[in-house]
Amino acid sequence: MESSLTKCPHCGKTNRIPAAAAGHPRCGNCGKDLPWIVSASDADFPVVAEQSSVPVLVDFWAAWCGPCRMVSPVLDRLAQDRAGKFKLVKVDVDTSPGLSRRFDIQAIPTLLVIKKGTVAARQAGAPPAAALRSWLDEALAANPG
Repeated sequence: MESSLTKCPHCGKTNRIPAAAAGHPRCGNCGKDLPWIVSASDADFPVVAEQSSVPVLVDFWAAWCGPCRMVSPVLDRLAQDRAGKFKLVKVDVDTSPGLSRRFDIQAIPTLLVIKKGTVAARQAGAPPAAALRSWLDEALAANPG
C-alpha cells in the first residue's frame, strides 16, 4: 500500500494521502476535505476498499482501453467535487486478475460502489458524465444491502 501526494484544491498545499486510513483525508493546512484517489491490487484490495470507513467507487480499467481513458477524468472530477463522500479506488485489470475474476468483470470500464464491504451498485461501460454522476449520487444515497 502506497500513499500519494495530493494538492489541496482549496489552499494549494500538498498533502500525503494514505491508501487506507480511518475517516477520510483532510488538508493539514486548511482542514478542508480532500479527494481520495488511490490504486489497489489483488494484494491490498481488502484493506484499501472493503475495509474502508467511507463508501468506495471502484474503477476496473486498463491502460489500452479507450473508454476507460474517457471515464477516468470524469471519475477524478467526481472525487474532487464530492471530496469526503467517497474513496475512488482504481484497479488495473491487467495487473490484478484475481479481482477481475472475483467480481466477474466481463467488460471494462466496470464501476462498483462498495459500502461496508458489500457491493451496493454496479455499472459497466462508459456512460456520459451526467449519467455517471447521477448513478453515483443514487448509489451513495441508497442504504447498503
